[in-house]
Amino acid sequence: MAQALLWGAVAGGANLLGALIVMAFNLPQKLIGYIMALGTGALIGAVAFELLDEAMEISGLTQIALGFLGGALVFTILDILVTRKGGMHRKRSGHGSDAPSNSEAGAGMAIFIGTIMDAIPETAMIGLGIAQGGGVGYALVAAVFISNLPEGISSTTGLQKGGYHKKKVLWMWVFVLVASALSSLAGYTFLENATEDLQAILSAFAAGGIIAMVASTMMPEAHEKGGPIAGFITAAGIFITLLLQQI
Repeated sequence: MAQALLWGAVAGGANLLGALIVMAFNLPQKLIGYIMALGTGALIGAVAFELLDEAMEISGLTQIALGFLGGALVFTILDILVTRKGGMHRKRSGHGSDAPSNSEAGAGMAIFIGTIMDAIPETAMIGLGIAQGGGVGYALVAAVFISNLPEGISSTTGLQKGGYHKKKVLWMWVFVLVASALSSLAGYTFLENATEDLQAILSAFAAGGIIAMVASTMMPEAHEKGGPIAGFITAAGIFITLLLQQI
């Protein structure tokens, strides 16, 4: 239980770290794009090598299809709702203005909600992995951490341009850290005694949601900021996850 809380907090704490970095340093947009590309690859690798691979070992293709496509569909519907409120900017640092409008300020809460929506399935699977007896999934923890770091950087810049003060932004990221830790704990507590089929469905569900999130938010941002080299860095992120999988 303590491990689930700890590693969920570590993964979710990357958003807070990203916020602190962007408040202390003026990072080049290309560097943000490169980190985003690395996180994209790391998450894709974690989905393929951990979530789906383990789900296939304990259940069948029907359960995997139900969970994976269901997760992608649910995330997409929620993403559409959040996007209409301005949450599409949660991974983007170039939006906003020096004199924020009411719509920009209102979009800040949508950015915040969208960030939590991204974090829940990722960290829940950290707890589930521990509950399944396989120990800490370092590849998944690393992937979530790497992907959350540029999200904290980009979102913090966007929130500040939307009129949010530094103190309020930091407290928002602290809340995300706590929510991530509790999500991991929930994955450990409530799914520990679930049947293998249910575990597989939930793992695949999280995998589908993560892939939908990566495709709709992280990939476009990484290429926009990092340029063509983002493709190679994404591939490197997948390979790094494969190496971590051997630990």
